[in-house]
Amino acid sequence: MNSSNRPYVRRVGTGLAVLAFGLISGLPVSKLAAQTPTAPGPAPTAAAANASSFQGSVTTGDVSAQPIDLTLDDAIQRGLRNNLGVILSSTQTAAARGQRLSQLQDLLPSVDAYAKESVMQVDLAAEGLRIPGFPTMVGPFGFTDLRASLSWSLVDLHSLHNYLAARHNFNASELSAQDARDLVVLTVGNAYLLVVADETRVSSVQAQVATAKISLNQAVQYHQAGIAPALDELRSRVDYQSLEQQLIVAQNAFEKDKLALARTIGLPLAQSFNLVDKAPYAAFDQLDVDATIRQAHANRKDLAAMMEQTKAAEEQRKAATADRLPTLTANVDYGDIGVNVRHSHGTVDASGTLSVPVFKEFALRGEAMQAQSQLDTQRAQMSDKNAQVDADVRDALLDIASAQKQVEVARSSVDLANQVLSEAQQRYAAGVSDNLAVSQAEQSVAQANDQYVTSLYRHNIAKLSLARALGAADNYKSYLGGK
Repeated sequence: MNSSNRPYVRRVGTGLAVLAFGLISGLPVSKLAAQTPTAPGPAPTAAAANASSFQGSVTTGDVSAQPIDLTLDDAIQRGLRNNLGVILSSTQTAAARGQRLSQLQDLLPSVDAYAKESVMQVDLAAEGLRIPGFPTMVGPFGFTDLRASLSWSLVDLHSLHNYLAARHNFNASELSAQDARDLVVLTVGNAYLLVVADETRVSSVQAQVATAKISLNQAVQYHQAGIAPALDELRSRVDYQSLEQQLIVAQNAFEKDKLALARTIGLPLAQSFNLVDKAPYAAFDQLDVDATIRQAHANRKDLAAMMEQTKAAEEQRKAATADRLPTLTANVDYGDIGVNVRHSHGTVDASGTLSVPVFKEFALRGEAMQAQSQLDTQRAQMSDKNAQVDADVRDALLDIASAQKQVEVARSSVDLANQVLSEAQQRYAAGVSDNLAVSQAEQSVAQANDQYVTSLYRHNIAKLSLARALGAADNYKSYLGGK
Protein backbone atom coordinates (compact mmCIF):
# COMPACT_ATOMS: atom_id res chain seq x y z
CA MET A 1 0.00 0.00 0.00
CA ASN A 2 1.38 3.44 -0.83
CA SER A 3 1.59 6.43 1.47
CA SER A 4 -1.61 8.03 0.16
CA ASN A 5 -3.69 5.73 2.38
CA ARG A 6 -1.94 6.49 5.66
CA PRO A 7 -3.68 9.83 6.39
CA TYR A 8 -7.01 8.04 6.13
CA VAL A 9 -6.00 5.50 8.76
CA ARG A 10 -4.84 8.25 11.10
CA ARG A 11 -8.17 10.03 10.68
CA VAL A 12 -10.05 6.86 11.61
CA GLY A 13 -7.95 6.35 14.74
CA THR A 14 -8.48 9.97 15.78
CA GLY A 15 -12.23 9.60 15.28
CA LEU A 16 -12.35 6.59 17.59
CA ALA A 17 -10.37 8.45 20.22
CA VAL A 18 -12.79 11.40 20.04
CA LEU A 19 -15.73 9.02 20.31
CA ALA A 20 -14.27 7.30 23.36
CA PHE A 21 -13.38 10.49 25.21
CA GLY A 22 -16.66 12.15 24.39
CA LEU A 23 -18.83 9.25 25.52
CA ILE A 24 -17.03 9.07 28.86
CA SER A 25 -17.78 12.78 29.30
CA GLY A 26 -21.46 12.30 28.45
CA LEU A 27 -21.73 13.96 25.02
CA PRO A 28 -24.06 12.59 22.31
CA VAL A 29 -22.27 10.60 19.64
CA SER A 30 -23.30 12.92 16.82
CA LYS A 31 -21.61 15.92 18.48
CA LEU A 32 -18.34 14.33 19.57
CA ALA A 33 -16.23 15.54 16.70
CA ALA A 34 -17.38 19.16 17.03
CA GLN A 35 -17.49 19.73 20.79
CA THR A 36 -15.07 19.66 23.68
CA PRO A 37 -16.35 17.34 26.45
CA THR A 38 -17.37 19.15 29.64
CA ALA A 39 -18.71 17.97 32.95
CA PRO A 40 -22.49 18.56 32.96
CA GLY A 41 -24.91 19.24 35.80
CA PRO A 42 -24.93 20.86 39.24
CA ALA A 43 -22.20 20.55 41.82
CA PRO A 44 -23.86 18.13 44.29
CA THR A 45 -23.77 15.20 41.86
CA ALA A 46 -20.68 13.02 41.82
CA ALA A 47 -20.82 12.42 38.07
CA ALA A 48 -21.14 16.10 37.24
CA ALA A 49 -18.55 17.30 39.73
CA ASN A 50 -15.75 15.21 38.24
CA ALA A 51 -16.52 13.34 35.05
CA SER A 52 -12.87 12.29 34.67
CA SER A 53 -13.14 10.24 37.87
CA PHE A 54 -15.10 7.62 35.91
CA GLN A 55 -11.93 6.88 33.96
CA GLY A 56 -10.16 5.83 37.18
CA SER A 57 -10.72 3.15 39.79
CA VAL A 58 -9.52 1.59 43.01
CA THR A 59 -7.31 -1.34 42.03
CA THR A 60 -8.24 -4.65 43.65
CA GLY A 61 -6.99 -8.23 43.36
CA ASP A 62 -3.62 -9.83 42.81
CA VAL A 63 -1.81 -10.24 39.50
CA SER A 64 -2.18 -13.73 38.06
CA ALA A 65 0.56 -15.29 35.95
CA GLN A 66 -2.07 -16.63 33.56
CA PRO A 67 -4.18 -14.31 31.38
CA ILE A 68 -7.79 -14.05 32.51
CA ASP A 69 -10.82 -14.14 30.25
CA LEU A 70 -12.89 -10.98 30.50
CA THR A 71 -16.44 -10.73 29.21
CA LEU A 72 -18.30 -7.45 28.82
CA ASP A 73 -20.52 -8.35 31.76
CA ASP A 74 -17.49 -9.18 33.93
CA ALA A 75 -15.92 -5.85 33.05
CA ILE A 76 -19.08 -3.90 33.89
CA GLN A 77 -19.54 -5.72 37.21
CA ARG A 78 -15.93 -4.95 38.14
CA GLY A 79 -16.51 -1.33 37.18
CA LEU A 80 -19.63 -1.09 39.33
CA ARG A 81 -17.55 -2.29 42.30
CA ASN A 82 -14.26 -0.51 41.74
CA ASN A 83 -14.81 2.51 39.50
CA LEU A 84 -13.73 5.72 41.17
CA GLY A 85 -16.84 7.60 40.05
CA VAL A 86 -19.13 5.16 41.88
CA ILE A 87 -16.98 5.24 45.00
CA LEU A 88 -16.87 9.05 45.09
CA SER A 89 -20.63 9.28 44.56
CA SER A 90 -21.11 6.97 47.54
CA THR A 91 -18.93 9.18 49.73
CA GLN A 92 -20.89 12.25 48.66
CA THR A 93 -24.11 10.46 49.58
CA ALA A 94 -22.67 9.76 53.03
CA ALA A 95 -21.77 13.44 53.38
CA ALA A 96 -25.31 14.48 52.38
CA ARG A 97 -26.71 12.02 54.94
CA GLY A 98 -24.56 13.63 57.62
CA GLN A 99 -25.75 17.11 56.63
CA ARG A 100 -29.38 15.97 56.83
CA LEU A 101 -28.84 14.59 60.34
CA SER A 102 -27.15 17.83 61.43
CA GLN A 103 -30.13 19.87 60.25
CA LEU A 104 -32.55 17.47 61.92
CA GLN A 105 -30.91 18.05 65.29
CA ASP A 106 -31.96 21.72 65.18
CA LEU A 107 -35.60 20.54 65.33
CA LEU A 108 -35.13 18.04 68.16
CA PRO A 109 -34.54 18.67 71.87
CA SER A 110 -30.94 18.83 73.02
CA VAL A 111 -30.31 17.20 76.40
CA ASP A 112 -27.03 17.51 78.28
CA ALA A 113 -26.18 15.93 81.64
CA TYR A 114 -23.25 16.40 83.99
CA ALA A 115 -22.14 15.49 87.49
CA LYS A 116 -20.14 17.88 89.64
CA GLU A 117 -18.28 17.19 92.90
CA SER A 118 -16.80 20.31 94.53
CA VAL A 119 -14.44 20.80 97.50
CA MET A 120 -13.60 24.36 98.60
CA GLN A 121 -11.72 26.24 101.27
CA VAL A 122 -12.22 30.02 101.63
CA ASP A 123 -9.86 32.59 103.09
CA LEU A 124 -12.25 35.20 104.49
CA ALA A 125 -9.45 37.64 105.25
CA ALA A 126 -8.41 37.63 101.64
CA GLU A 127 -12.02 38.44 100.77
CA GLY A 128 -11.95 41.43 103.14
CA LEU A 129 -13.94 39.82 105.99
CA ARG A 130 -12.22 40.22 109.32
CA ILE A 131 -14.66 39.38 112.15
CA PRO A 132 -13.27 39.21 115.68
CA GLY A 133 -13.62 35.75 117.14
CA PHE A 134 -14.52 34.25 113.73
CA PRO A 135 -11.98 32.03 112.00
CA THR A 136 -10.38 33.53 108.95
CA MET A 137 -10.28 30.15 107.11
CA VAL A 138 -13.56 28.39 106.37
CA GLY A 139 -13.58 24.85 105.16
CA PRO A 140 -12.82 22.62 103.56
CA PHE A 141 -16.43 21.99 102.58
CA GLY A 142 -18.04 20.67 99.44
CA PHE A 143 -21.20 19.71 97.62
CA THR A 144 -22.46 17.30 94.97
CA ASP A 145 -24.47 18.50 91.96
CA LEU A 146 -26.16 16.11 89.49
CA ARG A 147 -27.87 18.04 86.71
CA ALA A 148 -29.49 17.74 83.29
CA SER A 149 -30.54 20.50 80.91
CA LEU A 150 -32.94 20.49 77.97
CA SER A 151 -33.18 23.02 75.16
CA TRP A 152 -35.82 22.73 72.46
CA SER A 153 -36.80 25.10 69.64
CA LEU A 154 -40.55 24.61 69.69
CA VAL A 155 -41.24 27.00 66.82
CA ASP A 156 -38.42 27.61 64.30
CA LEU A 157 -39.58 27.63 60.68
CA HIS A 158 -36.12 28.61 59.47
CA SER A 159 -34.61 25.39 60.82
CA LEU A 160 -37.56 23.37 59.53
CA HIS A 161 -37.08 24.55 55.94
CA ASN A 162 -33.32 24.03 56.18
CA TYR A 163 -33.94 20.45 57.26
CA LEU A 164 -36.36 19.88 54.38
CA ALA A 165 -33.75 21.29 51.98
CA ALA A 166 -31.11 18.96 53.42
CA ARG A 167 -33.48 16.02 52.98
CA HIS A 168 -34.05 16.89 49.31
CA ASN A 169 -30.29 17.23 48.82
CA PHE A 170 -29.80 13.79 50.36
CA ASN A 171 -32.43 12.33 48.02
CA ALA A 172 -30.66 14.02 45.10
CA SER A 173 -27.35 12.54 46.22
CA GLU A 174 -28.85 9.03 46.35
CA LEU A 175 -30.29 9.47 42.86
CA SER A 176 -26.93 10.75 41.62
CA ALA A 177 -25.28 7.63 43.04
CA GLN A 178 -27.71 5.53 41.00
CA ASP A 179 -27.02 7.66 37.93
CA ALA A 180 -23.30 7.09 38.49
CA ARG A 181 -23.92 3.38 37.91
CA ASP A 182 -25.41 4.18 34.50
CA LEU A 183 -22.35 6.27 33.67
CA VAL A 184 -20.09 3.38 34.70
CA VAL A 185 -21.96 1.01 32.37
CA LEU A 186 -21.51 3.49 29.51
CA THR A 187 -17.86 4.21 30.33
CA VAL A 188 -16.82 0.58 30.77
CA GLY A 189 -18.90 -0.54 27.79
CA ASN A 190 -17.25 2.10 25.64
CA ALA A 191 -13.76 1.11 26.84
CA TYR A 192 -14.47 -2.59 26.22
CA LEU A 193 -15.91 -2.05 22.73
CA LEU A 194 -13.03 0.26 21.85
CA VAL A 195 -10.56 -2.52 22.69
CA VAL A 196 -12.66 -4.95 20.63
CA ALA A 197 -12.48 -2.52 17.71
CA ASP A 198 -8.71 -2.21 18.16
CA GLU A 199 -8.36 -5.98 18.23
CA THR A 200 -10.40 -6.30 15.06
CA ARG A 201 -8.31 -3.62 13.39
CA VAL A 202 -5.08 -5.39 14.36
CA SER A 203 -6.38 -8.67 12.89
CA SER A 204 -7.46 -6.86 9.73
CA VAL A 205 -4.08 -5.16 9.26
CA GLN A 206 -2.28 -8.45 9.94
CA ALA A 207 -4.31 -10.07 7.17
CA GLN A 208 -3.49 -7.15 4.87
CA VAL A 209 0.22 -7.52 5.71
CA ALA A 210 0.06 -11.21 4.80
CA THR A 211 -1.65 -10.38 1.51
CA ALA A 212 0.86 -7.65 0.75
CA LYS A 213 3.69 -10.11 1.47
CA ILE A 214 2.30 -12.51 -1.10
CA SER A 215 2.05 -9.69 -3.65
CA LEU A 216 5.61 -8.61 -2.85
CA ASN A 217 6.98 -12.15 -3.32
CA GLN A 218 5.12 -12.41 -6.58
CA ALA A 219 6.50 -9.07 -7.81
CA VAL A 220 10.05 -10.08 -6.83
CA GLN A 221 9.72 -13.37 -8.72
CA TYR A 222 8.34 -11.65 -11.82
CA HIS A 223 11.08 -9.03 -11.72
CA GLN A 224 13.80 -11.63 -11.38
CA ALA A 225 12.27 -13.61 -14.23
CA GLY A 226 12.20 -10.47 -16.39
CA ILE A 227 8.43 -10.56 -16.69
CA ALA A 228 7.74 -7.37 -14.67
CA PRO A 229 9.72 -4.13 -14.31
CA ALA A 230 11.52 -3.07 -11.11
CA LEU A 231 8.78 -0.49 -10.51
CA ASP A 232 6.34 -3.29 -9.69
CA GLU A 233 8.68 -4.69 -7.04
CA LEU A 234 9.34 -1.23 -5.55
CA ARG A 235 5.61 -0.46 -5.45
CA SER A 236 4.85 -3.75 -3.71
CA ARG A 237 7.67 -3.23 -1.20
CA VAL A 238 6.39 0.28 -0.32
CA ASP A 239 2.88 -1.09 0.17
CA TYR A 240 4.16 -3.92 2.38
CA GLN A 241 6.27 -1.62 4.59
CA SER A 242 3.42 0.90 4.91
CA LEU A 243 1.15 -1.85 6.18
CA GLU A 244 3.81 -2.98 8.63
CA GLN A 245 3.92 0.56 10.03
CA GLN A 246 0.15 0.62 10.33
CA LEU A 247 0.26 -2.70 12.17
CA ILE A 248 2.73 -1.28 14.70
CA VAL A 249 0.46 1.73 15.28
CA ALA A 250 -2.64 -0.46 15.59
CA GLN A 251 -0.96 -2.81 18.07
CA ASN A 252 0.22 0.14 20.18
CA ALA A 253 -3.30 1.62 20.26
CA PHE A 254 -4.67 -1.81 21.19
CA GLU A 255 -2.34 -2.17 24.20
CA LYS A 256 -2.95 1.39 25.40
CA ASP A 257 -6.72 1.00 25.23
CA LYS A 258 -6.43 -2.25 27.17
CA LEU A 259 -4.65 -0.30 29.92
CA ALA A 260 -7.43 2.31 29.85
CA LEU A 261 -10.04 -0.46 30.23
CA ALA A 262 -8.15 -1.94 33.17
CA ARG A 263 -8.06 1.51 34.79
CA THR A 264 -11.84 1.91 34.59
CA ILE A 265 -12.60 -1.46 36.23
CA GLY A 266 -9.90 -1.65 38.90
CA LEU A 267 -7.89 -4.42 37.26
CA PRO A 268 -4.14 -4.40 38.03
CA LEU A 269 -2.33 -2.92 35.05
CA ALA A 270 0.18 -5.78 35.05
CA GLN A 271 -2.62 -8.33 34.71
CA SER A 272 -2.88 -9.82 31.23
CA PHE A 273 -6.40 -10.49 29.96
CA ASN A 274 -8.25 -11.59 26.86
CA LEU A 275 -11.57 -10.24 25.65
CA VAL A 276 -14.17 -12.96 25.29
CA ASP A 277 -17.07 -11.00 23.78
CA LYS A 278 -16.75 -9.60 20.30
CA ALA A 279 -18.56 -6.65 18.77
CA PRO A 280 -22.16 -7.78 18.22
CA TYR A 281 -24.34 -6.48 15.45
CA ALA A 282 -28.11 -6.60 15.45
CA ALA A 283 -30.41 -4.28 13.56
CA PHE A 284 -32.25 -2.01 15.99
CA ASP A 285 -35.97 -1.67 15.48
CA GLN A 286 -37.37 1.84 15.10
CA LEU A 287 -38.95 3.04 18.34
CA ASP A 288 -41.81 5.43 19.03
CA VAL A 289 -39.88 8.65 19.68
CA ASP A 290 -42.53 10.24 21.91
CA ALA A 291 -42.94 7.10 24.02
CA THR A 292 -39.17 6.76 24.30
CA ILE A 293 -38.83 10.36 25.50
CA ARG A 294 -41.55 9.80 28.10
CA GLN A 295 -39.67 6.73 29.29
CA ALA A 296 -36.48 8.77 29.60
CA HIS A 297 -38.21 11.48 31.64
CA ALA A 298 -39.63 8.82 33.96
CA ASN A 299 -36.39 6.84 34.44
CA ARG A 300 -33.44 9.25 34.22
CA LYS A 301 -31.86 9.44 37.66
CA ASP A 302 -29.90 12.61 36.89
CA LEU A 303 -33.15 14.35 35.95
CA ALA A 304 -34.81 13.15 39.16
CA ALA A 305 -31.77 14.32 41.14
CA MET A 306 -32.06 17.79 39.62
CA MET A 307 -35.74 17.87 40.56
CA GLU A 308 -34.75 17.17 44.16
CA GLN A 309 -32.10 19.89 44.01
CA THR A 310 -34.72 22.34 42.75
CA LYS A 311 -37.00 21.42 45.65
CA ALA A 312 -34.07 21.94 48.02
CA ALA A 313 -33.52 25.42 46.56
CA GLU A 314 -37.22 26.18 47.07
CA GLU A 315 -36.97 25.16 50.72
CA GLN A 316 -33.87 27.30 51.18
CA ARG A 317 -35.78 30.25 49.75
CA LYS A 318 -38.58 29.61 52.24
CA ALA A 319 -36.00 29.37 55.03
CA ALA A 320 -34.70 32.81 54.09
CA THR A 321 -38.23 34.21 54.39
CA ALA A 322 -38.85 32.37 57.66
CA ASP A 323 -35.77 34.02 59.17
CA ARG A 324 -37.95 37.10 59.71
CA LEU A 325 -40.44 35.18 61.86
CA PRO A 326 -40.34 34.77 65.67
CA THR A 327 -38.85 31.66 67.26
CA LEU A 328 -39.96 30.04 70.50
CA THR A 329 -37.43 28.12 72.56
CA ALA A 330 -37.95 26.15 75.81
CA ASN A 331 -35.11 25.67 78.31
CA VAL A 332 -35.32 23.37 81.33
CA ASP A 333 -32.62 22.75 83.93
CA TYR A 334 -33.19 20.10 86.59
CA GLY A 335 -30.69 18.77 89.12
CA ASP A 336 -30.06 17.35 92.56
CA ILE A 337 -27.64 19.31 94.74
CA GLY A 338 -26.47 18.93 98.32
CA VAL A 339 -23.61 18.08 100.65
CA ASN A 340 -23.73 14.58 99.28
CA VAL A 341 -26.18 12.39 97.43
CA ARG A 342 -27.91 11.29 100.65
CA HIS A 343 -28.35 14.85 101.82
CA SER A 344 -29.50 16.68 98.71
CA HIS A 345 -32.54 18.28 97.21
CA GLY A 346 -33.86 18.68 93.68
CA THR A 347 -33.84 22.04 91.91
CA VAL A 348 -35.48 23.07 88.66
CA ASP A 349 -35.30 26.07 86.39
CA ALA A 350 -37.66 26.33 83.39
CA SER A 351 -38.01 29.19 80.95
CA GLY A 352 -39.50 29.96 77.56
CA THR A 353 -37.93 32.45 75.17
CA LEU A 354 -39.71 34.23 72.34
CA SER A 355 -37.18 35.81 70.00
CA VAL A 356 -38.23 38.35 67.36
CA PRO A 357 -35.76 39.92 64.90
CA VAL A 358 -36.09 43.69 65.17
CA PHE A 359 -33.49 45.10 62.83
CA LYS A 360 -31.43 42.75 60.66
CA GLU A 361 -32.81 44.09 57.40
CA PHE A 362 -29.64 44.02 55.32
CA ALA A 363 -28.67 40.53 56.47
CA LEU A 364 -32.19 39.22 55.83
CA ARG A 365 -32.42 40.85 52.40
CA GLY A 366 -29.00 39.53 51.43
CA GLU A 367 -29.91 35.99 52.52
CA ALA A 368 -33.18 36.16 50.57
CA MET A 369 -31.47 37.47 47.44
CA GLN A 370 -28.87 34.69 47.54
CA ALA A 371 -31.55 32.02 48.03
CA GLN A 372 -33.67 33.45 45.20
CA SER A 373 -30.66 33.54 42.90
CA GLN A 374 -29.90 29.89 43.66
CA LEU A 375 -33.54 28.96 43.05
CA ASP A 376 -33.63 30.80 39.72
CA THR A 377 -30.42 29.04 38.69
CA GLN A 378 -31.83 25.63 39.57
CA ARG A 379 -35.07 26.30 37.69
CA ALA A 380 -33.15 27.38 34.59
CA GLN A 381 -30.94 24.29 34.78
CA MET A 382 -34.01 22.13 35.31
CA SER A 383 -35.61 23.49 32.15
CA ASP A 384 -32.41 22.90 30.21
CA LYS A 385 -32.10 19.38 31.64
CA ASN A 386 -35.56 18.47 30.39
CA ALA A 387 -34.60 19.65 26.92
CA GLN A 388 -31.28 17.80 27.20
CA VAL A 389 -33.05 14.52 28.00
CA ASP A 390 -35.15 14.95 24.84
CA ALA A 391 -32.02 15.75 22.82
CA ASP A 392 -30.11 12.77 24.24
CA VAL A 393 -32.83 10.36 23.14
CA ARG A 394 -33.25 11.90 19.70
CA ASP A 395 -29.48 12.07 19.15
CA ALA A 396 -29.05 8.43 20.16
CA LEU A 397 -31.85 7.28 17.81
CA LEU A 398 -30.37 9.29 14.94
CA ASP A 399 -26.90 7.90 15.64
CA ILE A 400 -28.24 4.34 15.71
CA ALA A 401 -30.04 4.77 12.38
CA SER A 402 -27.02 6.40 10.76
CA ALA A 403 -24.51 3.88 12.12
CA GLN A 404 -26.76 0.98 11.10
CA LYS A 405 -26.75 2.19 7.50
CA GLN A 406 -22.98 2.71 7.68
CA VAL A 407 -22.48 -0.87 8.89
CA GLU A 408 -24.54 -2.28 6.03
CA VAL A 409 -22.73 -0.18 3.42
CA ALA A 410 -19.30 -0.88 4.93
CA ARG A 411 -19.94 -4.61 5.02
CA SER A 412 -20.90 -4.56 1.35
CA SER A 413 -17.82 -2.44 0.59
CA VAL A 414 -15.57 -5.02 2.25
CA ASP A 415 -16.99 -7.79 0.07
CA LEU A 416 -16.66 -5.71 -3.09
CA ALA A 417 -13.11 -4.60 -2.25
CA ASN A 418 -12.03 -8.20 -1.66
CA GLN A 419 -13.53 -9.21 -5.00
CA VAL A 420 -11.67 -6.38 -6.75
CA LEU A 421 -8.41 -7.40 -5.05
CA SER A 422 -8.87 -11.02 -6.08
CA GLU A 423 -9.57 -9.99 -9.68
CA ALA A 424 -6.53 -7.66 -9.75
CA GLN A 425 -4.26 -10.39 -8.37
CA GLN A 426 -5.47 -12.87 -10.98
CA ARG A 427 -4.94 -10.36 -13.80
CA TYR A 428 -1.43 -9.61 -12.55
CA ALA A 429 -0.63 -13.31 -12.22
CA ALA A 430 -1.83 -13.83 -15.79
CA GLY A 431 0.39 -10.97 -17.00
CA VAL A 432 -2.58 -8.99 -18.29
CA SER A 433 -1.74 -5.85 -16.21
CA ASP A 434 0.89 -4.53 -13.85
CA ASN A 435 0.56 -4.55 -10.06
CA LEU A 436 -0.74 -0.97 -9.82
CA ALA A 437 -4.27 -2.33 -9.84
CA VAL A 438 -3.27 -4.75 -7.06
CA SER A 439 -1.85 -1.89 -4.99
CA GLN A 440 -4.99 0.19 -5.44
CA ALA A 441 -7.19 -2.78 -4.60
CA GLU A 442 -5.23 -3.40 -1.39
CA GLN A 443 -5.80 0.25 -0.40
CA SER A 444 -9.53 -0.19 -1.03
CA VAL A 445 -9.61 -3.30 1.14
CA ALA A 446 -7.82 -1.47 3.96
CA GLN A 447 -10.20 1.47 3.78
CA ALA A 448 -13.26 -0.76 3.65
CA ASN A 449 -12.12 -2.77 6.68
CA ASP A 450 -11.42 0.40 8.66
CA GLN A 451 -14.81 1.83 7.74
CA TYR A 452 -16.51 -1.39 8.80
CA VAL A 453 -14.73 -1.51 12.17
CA THR A 454 -15.50 2.16 12.85
CA SER A 455 -19.17 1.93 11.83
CA LEU A 456 -19.70 -1.21 13.93
CA TYR A 457 -18.13 0.52 16.92
CA ARG A 458 -20.33 3.59 16.36
CA HIS A 459 -23.43 1.44 16.11
CA ASN A 460 -22.85 -0.37 19.40
CA ILE A 461 -21.83 2.80 21.26
CA ALA A 462 -24.94 4.56 19.95
CA LYS A 463 -27.08 1.76 21.40
CA LEU A 464 -25.28 2.03 24.75
CA SER A 465 -25.88 5.78 24.61
CA LEU A 466 -29.58 5.16 24.05
CA ALA A 467 -29.70 2.88 27.09
CA ARG A 468 -28.03 5.64 29.09
CA ALA A 469 -30.39 8.30 27.65
CA LEU A 470 -33.37 6.20 28.73
CA GLY A 471 -31.99 5.59 32.23
CA ALA A 472 -31.83 1.86 31.46
CA ALA A 473 -28.09 1.26 31.27
CA ASP A 474 -28.39 -1.76 33.57
CA ASN A 475 -30.36 -3.41 30.77
CA TYR A 476 -27.58 -2.81 28.24
CA LYS A 477 -27.60 -6.39 26.93
CA SER A 478 -31.02 -6.04 25.33
CA TYR A 479 -29.87 -2.90 23.53
CA LEU A 480 -26.59 -4.30 22.23
CA GLY A 481 -28.41 -7.37 21.02
CA GLY A 482 -31.19 -5.41 19.35
CA LYS A 483 -34.62 -4.57 20.69
